[in-house]
Amino acid sequence: MSLALRVVDADGQEPPEPYLVRLGGWSEERYLAEAPEDRVVEFEEGEIIVPPPATARHHQLVRFLTFLLAGYARTRQRGEVLNGPAVVRLGPGLYYEPDIFFIRQDMLPYLEEKYFAGVPALVVEITSASTRNRDLKEKAAVYAQYGVEEYWVVETQAGALYQHVQTPGGTSGYRRQEYRQGKMLSQSLPGFWLDVSWLWQEPLPPELPCLQEIMD
Repeated sequence: MSLALRVVDADGQEPPEPYLVRLGGWSEERYLAEAPEDRVVEFEEGEIIVPPPATARHHQLVRFLTFLLAGYARTRQRGEVLNGPAVVRLGPGLYYEPDIFFIRQDMLPYLEEKYFAGVPALVVEITSASTRNRDLKEKAAVYAQYGVEEYWVVETQAGALYQHVQTPGGTSGYRRQEYRQGKMLSQSLPGFWLDVSWLWQEPLPPELPCLQEIMD
């Protein structure tokens, strides 16, 4: 049986406020067998966590950043870039489906049929009103705990990108820096940089000229 889920209010209408659905009583086996492949559904400590459908802008930003990161990583032979609902198994009972994640070349053997059984070097989440607190606080703490070297949160409503990088030795969690414009250098993908102002343009700039500028 596959998962079918629709959130409605007492009148049968979708709720006007942002929501994040949590359903308990699930096992890892059931999650891997029943979670749909066409939308993000995460699993944490016996619960599945289902965000609302993503906006068009969310999809555009995921496409834009994926093109830049994947184009750079593959050209430089650094590894692979994947998108959710591809699954990352950080540990027992903990399966996330990041918007974007980068796997270094030497970690690719851990990319299994149903999930990546390792720790990505970089994770990117495009946040929304319903996921902001979870992305900036809960997930940041989890990613730091499991050794994700670099974590970006793109907050479109505030026009800010928060870059989290491991502190020296990886023992004190993340150091966070906020960017609203200017050049941000990646710590996990050497040589890659991003002009953060690109993310706030409407429409987004063409991907290929941006990638060529990064590669030069």
